[in-house]
Amino acid sequence: MNGVLAFVFDLIVVILRVAIPVLSVVIFVKIYSSLRHNRRDERPLIMLFDDFSKKAVPVLYWENSIGRSKWCDIFLNDSTVSREHAVLLRRDDGWSITDTGSKAGVFVNGEKISERTNIYLNDKIRIGSTTLIVKRAEEFEGASRRSWFFRPTDKSSISPKVLLLLISIFFLLVTIEACLNSQSLETGVIDMMPFTYGLITIALMWGTYLVTSLVFKRVNFEIESLAFFLTGTGIMLSVHQSERQALVQIISAVVGIVLFEFLIKFLEDPDRVGQYTKWIYIASLGLLAINLIFGTTQYGAANWINIGGISVQPSEVVKVGFIIVGAGSLDQLQTKKNLLGFIIFSAMCVGALALMGDFGTALIFFATFLLLSFMRSGDFKTLILAVTSAVFASTIVLRFKPYISERFKAWGHSFEEPYVWDTGYQQARTLIYCASGGLFGVGIGNGFCKELFASESDIVIGIVCEEMGIIVALVLAVSIGALVFYARAITTRSRSTFYSISACCAAGLLVVQLSLNIFGATDILPLTGVTFPFISAGGSSMIACWGLLAFIKAADERTYAIKKQGLFTSSEV
Repeated sequence: MNGVLAFVFDLIVVILRVAIPVLSVVIFVKIYSSLRHNRRDERPLIMLFDDFSKKAVPVLYWENSIGRSKWCDIFLNDSTVSREHAVLLRRDDGWSITDTGSKAGVFVNGEKISERTNIYLNDKIRIGSTTLIVKRAEEFEGASRRSWFFRPTDKSSISPKVLLLLISIFFLLVTIEACLNSQSLETGVIDMMPFTYGLITIALMWGTYLVTSLVFKRVNFEIESLAFFLTGTGIMLSVHQSERQALVQIISAVVGIVLFEFLIKFLEDPDRVGQYTKWIYIASLGLLAINLIFGTTQYGAANWINIGGISVQPSEVVKVGFIIVGAGSLDQLQTKKNLLGFIIFSAMCVGALALMGDFGTALIFFATFLLLSFMRSGDFKTLILAVTSAVFASTIVLRFKPYISERFKAWGHSFEEPYVWDTGYQQARTLIYCASGGLFGVGIGNGFCKELFASESDIVIGIVCEEMGIIVALVLAVSIGALVFYARAITTRSRSTFYSISACCAAGLLVVQLSLNIFGATDILPLTGVTFPFISAGGSSMIACWGLLAFIKAADERTYAIKKQGLFTSSEV
């Protein structure tokens, strides 16, 4: 390559290495800015008027606990009312109320109810010695409540098309950088394969948008945009390591998108989900049982099943079932206060994973169990008992699994003898390569971290930092981490406690998995062998990540069209 061409080549490379991190920051800001804007104030859906005091009680949520406990959504200062007396909930066909095992019972228009009962305007609900009259929300005269996260504004947020255009430009820049690697400079031959995979990813993204907007009539596409931003970045990083693996990632993304859309439709009706929960319970345990019987060992864990030359991890799919089984609508959770069934299910899942030797995934399930248990009951005693049991089990594991014990010994000492050449080798080299990438990276395909064992999965953060720079690595990590704040923010606007719990737990699971991957690879925690969501190579992981995002998407009040006549039926008049 002559001097002029070499100069032009170097100039293009410099521009790309600066433009890619800057554009990644812009995409992150635009996605979450759009998620925060154009939301309604939390004005009441209906009103309840105390027949004795004449005070108005605004009903803000789709599912509302009623009782003497100050933690209830509707607090009644009445000694004849149970701590958790009833649940007032809304569905598309109207409002109803459920007695959740109270002592005094619930009466609607003088009749005691024994199951979920529909209510209408001007109905009288007697709870203890308190009588509440149902009224329209328009009769509320107080100020609306503002969310800490959402910011209603007259300014329009970025349109999905513009957002996808930004992501498309990002992918084009990344593919160009991947084509113009150091090998191209030496040989003068440009590898066009990354460009091909980049175009396929862009086409898949736009195709999904067209289907969701034209067929499913959805107007919001931020969650999907975030998923494609992460998915496409992972695909481009894997091209130079293995074209076959990049193809597997694309195919897995397609399967994940199908699962994503199926789950959104399935989750549309929380009552329907409740009807299928026991079957999902059985299917999840069945998958793990099949894995225990027929699983083969890879990377120290027997959690793989080979089907026609393709390796899959059933435990990744079970993550979706685990959250469905753990979540539930408020009337179900308060009526069925006993967590024993879910505790047994969780113990069987974690135990099966431990028997497979997949302690990283077992830890993810356990952390998700703690979050689900707390959101279901708020019972700290259950959490303390679970943590104590886990600590006891961990001592047994360290006793009978020597290689796990060796990882703990090397923890925090990866640069010290003898670990730097043995159990700490991966972490020590990962840290070196992370530092060598600097802010903007050395360019996709130019790094050396990809030569390490499991660099495409367990320690992929080293490749991201080395080849794309610390800025992009931080953007990718924060993009997933911020889902926790978004999921928490939409809990008060969700149509069911099922959505609130499942969204928070899905986001929490992804963040726990992300933390174990990054902190394990950088020696902040022991290396556990779990994947970086969407970025690490692994078809089963990709599919599961898309499935988990469906819970967050379903919790968004904009996802499902809400008909105005669904508030009350004609019987109210």
